[in-house]
Amino acid sequence: MASPSRAIAFKCSPSLAFSSKTRMDSKPRTLQNPFSSSTSGAAPREARTGDTAEASITLQEWQGWGTTSPVPSLVTKIVQDLKVLEKDIDAQMSFGGSGGKLQGDFKVQEDRKHRKTYKALGDSEQKIQFFSARQIACRLLGSRGYLCQKCWLPLEDCMCSRVVQCPLWPRMRFWLYMHPKDFLRQNNTGKLLWQVFGTEAATLCLFGIAEQEEIMWDAFKLAGKSNVWCLYPNKNAVLTSVQDVFGQESSADLEGPYTQINEDRTLNFILIDGTWNNSVAIFRRLKDQAKLVWGGEDFPCISLATGASAMHKLRPQPSLDRTCTAAAAVGLLSELHVLPEFRSHGFDKQAEVVEDALVVLLEALTNRRLRMGRSISRKVRHTSDFG
Repeated sequence: MASPSRAIAFKCSPSLAFSSKTRMDSKPRTLQNPFSSSTSGAAPREARTGDTAEASITLQEWQGWGTTSPVPSLVTKIVQDLKVLEKDIDAQMSFGGSGGKLQGDFKVQEDRKHRKTYKALGDSEQKIQFFSARQIACRLLGSRGYLCQKCWLPLEDCMCSRVVQCPLWPRMRFWLYMHPKDFLRQNNTGKLLWQVFGTEAATLCLFGIAEQEEIMWDAFKLAGKSNVWCLYPNKNAVLTSVQDVFGQESSADLEGPYTQINEDRTLNFILIDGTWNNSVAIFRRLKDQAKLVWGGEDFPCISLATGASAMHKLRPQPSLDRTCTAAAAVGLLSELHVLPEFRSHGFDKQAEVVEDALVVLLEALTNRRLRMGRSISRKVRHTSDFG
């Protein structure tokens, strides 16, 4: 990790100048994974960084995890700095549990160093970018040779052969705006969307990764504000339903994105992917950038009439308006299919394929927990996940 005295290059192009008010809820800390446990029996794994080539993250490896962007420059730098630290203290990186969690003396030394670096950074935007890049770099290195790149499950539990692919309506696109702590998380459900629909129809954007956020916002600017919505139960605004936005009366009054005037426009739906607490920071970042791009305080949100998904058994939610990411996508597709304007686009079948993938993921996670002698029931917590 870079020391405070070394320069760190942060990418923040003029077209993506986030408000300095954006901030993280907590300082960086050791990564945790809900499926890692001291009783899991998983032996520590040494990072596969024996030489310079292995230490770097190639474009092929990076995009193999479900991304479409170039390798983030700050992630590359942090990986390189971790390798330098290995040589400086003569201790090899090792990871435990489900990956991304440093262990041993290297963890102690790296933790001390990255906290100094974080503290020395000049503003909140630099801290967000550093925080996110470090989380992602550690998870990438800790998951090499352990997790399947497609389904993010341990290789022995890979479920890819059971997931059915299906094309999404060409004029619709999902954006998975994911918190870095959900990246490569085994029970994350957002990954199912690009497994089913492909990465061009369901695109991953990691919170705090400038290259990916710039790609996402360039697409939003091209589409225009009237073609961008966030699926989020925003309690500080009037709740807007799918019917309100896309119903026949709405499309007559507003030249909706599916009318003749805008027939070439793509409908962009943002799915916030992270724990409920982290989703607040993600949504705040969306609002801040939207204000810079389009002006105004509001960000167009849609609230869904969704219930508990299959994943509720392992990831319970505190209320029915909070559900997992994939279930939110199912809810949107199902509610759109009910509307006459969208009935011919096959949204019912697309929703069914995602639902089936959720069941496959639940079964894979359940079987793994049973094999490890762990409980398959989870208590409801106030910090339950939104993705």
